Amino acid sequence: MDLSELIPELTKGFSHFTLGNGVMIAVGLILVALAVVKEYEPVLLLPIGFGCILANIPLTGMTEGQGLFAVLYKAGISNELFPLLIFIGVGAMIDFSPLLAQPKMVLLGAAGQFGIFATLILATLLGFPINEAASIGVIGAIDGPTSIYVASKLAPALLAPIAVAAYSYMSLVPIIQPPIMRALTTKQERSIRMEYSPRPVSRRALVLFPIVVTIVVGLLVPEATPLISMLMLGNLLRESRVVERLNLSAQNEIINIATLFLGITVGSTMGAGSFLNLDTIQILVLGLLAFALDTVAGLLFGKLMARISGGKINPLIGAAGISAFPMAGRLAAQVAQDEDFENFILMHAMGANTAGQLGSVMAGGVLLTLALSVL
Repeated sequence: MDLSELIPELTKGFSHFTLGNGVMIAVGLILVALAVVKEYEPVLLLPIGFGCILANIPLTGMTEGQGLFAVLYKAGISNELFPLLIFIGVGAMIDFSPLLAQPKMVLLGAAGQFGIFATLILATLLGFPINEAASIGVIGAIDGPTSIYVASKLAPALLAPIAVAAYSYMSLVPIIQPPIMRALTTKQERSIRMEYSPRPVSRRALVLFPIVVTIVVGLLVPEATPLISMLMLGNLLRESRVVERLNLSAQNEIINIATLFLGITVGSTMGAGSFLNLDTIQILVLGLLAFALDTVAGLLFGKLMARISGGKINPLIGAAGISAFPMAGRLAAQVAQDEDFENFILMHAMGANTAGQLGSVMAGGVLLTLALSVL
């Protein structure tokens, strides 16, 4: 091969490189920078950003045929395997005893899903079909695996922007939520002290809880069974105390490997052709709205509970009723301590946060039921 033939071969990547590819590579670099420099959910944003960069390098073949990303997509995204494996690890990390000691926190977990359904209605009014509107609405749960699970079933074409929105907003919880908290609550409300005298939760109750929840939710919302069952399986590994190796594997190797493969595969779907369009912008805006509405609904319900209880409940715990566990619970406690350093509402907030985790899974199941019944 002479030089005149070699040069076109060496530069063919540049000849297929478009402005859109350049824009998306910049987006990938921004995600990586947020992970490395700002440490915003680095476990998620770093592989997503790197996958986005690779997806926009022309002629690699990684996203086509038997390419790496095509194989991973078929193996773990299209059949929902990666989100379900992640849920086993999440369940193994969650301690439901604050929720079991304070069952009323279930109400805040339910209130924290309001934005999902409000955004569903708004998305349909904007012209999205019911399956896409449901997939967009679930972003408000701030639960990446649930968002990916629902989108892969109802709107696989929108998987990339939905996943990026869900995980990006999850990383931005400490930035988005505090202004809403302070706008909707007074200094006096944020300073309410809550006594924590938890009822003892027996080992029997902790072991039975995941089993009972799986059966009840499975019978009420069958479409939510894959998600809730894997979450509860992980929790059963934790609370049984007889399979510590499996528990540690779920919390470490299983969730880490599944998160890595899921992140880089989701990033690989962010090609310029499928990502740079008006629908993506609308999805990002609607997802942010859903998140904000969930936070607002939780806070307003928290204020209602504060009023009914005679000022014994700090409404900030309502903001923890979303699914971003454990970040949302810790954030609510931190905002309370910003007003009064000796005010400790962490356990109450974690009760609401774990309720929000369950609520987001059930909301995802309800959306699947609703959308599939209409289609």
